[in-house]
Amino acid sequence: MHEMGIVSSILTSAEEAATREGATRITEIRITVGELTEIVDFALQFAFEALTPGTIAEGATLTVTRLGAKSRCLECQTEYEHDRFEMLCPECGSFACELLSGKELEINSIEVDPDTSPAPVSDPPAEPSQQG
Repeated sequence: MHEMGIVSSILTSAEEAATREGATRITEIRITVGELTEIVDFALQFAFEALTPGTIAEGATLTVTRLGAKSRCLECQTEYEHDRFEMLCPECGSFACELLSGKELEINSIEVDPDTSPAPVSDPPAEPSQQG
């Protein structure tokens, strides 16, 4: 189950970005996953739920968008969608192809609650003394 490591990396990146922007809570993380990555949605959600308690992403939603596999035939330049096992060009039957999509794993966006806590109150500047 390599999804634990993947989600851990996603959370680290999301937390760093949210903290850098002054957010105190992540409400949603949206990612795109290619069909050829062998990442299982159920395992991703399980890992997300297991790793977020106690973090600024606790209670957040992980939204996964799947991207299908697409290739371009190097013989006839036809672009076509396919699955993991059948990559032959549907036009000329060539095995020679260039993968265009299907191996993606990227964070698309992070929704956060901005830090709404009051700014810390600093001591007023000391008045100059009247000693003379």
